[in-house]
Amino acid sequence: MKTFSIAKSRRIRSTPYTSRIEKQGVTAYTTYNHMLLPAAFGSLEDSYHHLKKSVQVWDVAGERQVEISGKDSAKLVQLMTCRDLSKSKEGRCYYCPIIDDKGGIINDPVVLKLGEERWWLSIADSDVLLYAKGLAIGKKFEVKIFEPDVNIIAVQGPKSFKLMEKVFGQKITELKFFGFDYYDFKGTKHLIAQSGWSKQGGYEIYVENTKSGQDLYDTLFEDGKEFDVKPGCPNLIERIESALLSYGNDMDINDNPLECGFDKYVSLDSEIDFLGKEELKKIRSEGIKKKLRGIKINAKEISVTRSLKIMDENNNIIGELRSACYSPHFKQVIGIAMINKPYWEDKQTVKIDINDQTFEGKVCDLPFI
Repeated sequence: MKTFSIAKSRRIRSTPYTSRIEKQGVTAYTTYNHMLLPAAFGSLEDSYHHLKKSVQVWDVAGERQVEISGKDSAKLVQLMTCRDLSKSKEGRCYYCPIIDDKGGIINDPVVLKLGEERWWLSIADSDVLLYAKGLAIGKKFEVKIFEPDVNIIAVQGPKSFKLMEKVFGQKITELKFFGFDYYDFKGTKHLIAQSGWSKQGGYEIYVENTKSGQDLYDTLFEDGKEFDVKPGCPNLIERIESALLSYGNDMDINDNPLECGFDKYVSLDSEIDFLGKEELKKIRSEGIKKKLRGIKINAKEISVTRSLKIMDENNNIIGELRSACYSPHFKQVIGIAMINKPYWEDKQTVKIDINDQTFEGKVCDLPFI
């Protein structure tokens, strides 16, 4: 099998940690917000097992921030998301689907409230900064919008808590899930949130001081030896088992939050104003026509680089498989699929073609684990 590399250019930026992860044996990259994002360090399955029992340090600088500050910053952030942020608090993170005027999902960032007039949108892979600027110009909002130089290091896995306590002290163990605060590392303050793109627990360090961040990266590996620390990256198997949705893979602008199971983040009965509200009310009233569901397939391997059609027993197309992998836990292929009504019911039998072979599967709930 031929292998290909990504040609680096100013359009695809490296990160402050790229030279380090290349020495540590990164074997694959993808791109994320026009930056390099590590996609593998050898075996995906080996990394999966290690993540679930130990601790990994991830270069996720591709998870860029859109900073919105100024008098009308709260108005703009609320206009973009269907989640009610009227009671949001400083020092907290909020998962917030961003939608357009038709209710289509543009991004699903974690929003950090840094102050009453200062917010960070920690974005998935799409150009939210341009969307925010367009809305601000159209509404004549008094805001400043830019991408700050923030390069995240994620520390993930069950032993991440012990490693972070060793580096930052006992105080960091008091941080609650989706909370953030500032912690000292050799005289430099770093914003740290208890969050991350795995269900194994951990932290994200929002590095603003690049030199200190590189020193911190090295220290995490030095101090983490006793915890079996290894370099890693978001793991396809773990994130599918946990139903951590990936924008651009599992959902995009052609899907709305109600179809994706984000009902608790859609504040249609509140008094807040956001784009797409009336459209989503109409969709809720009429009922959705498709829904994101899990699917278990009687196969031992799969590689999904594009959506695969899902069929019923009569070969009618009833949906599409959007992400999938072989799960060591279930000992079969599992995936995240968009299924048409009424075929999304639990245990619905389906068929799917993989590499010119037809396999049977069943629809199931998310998350798998």
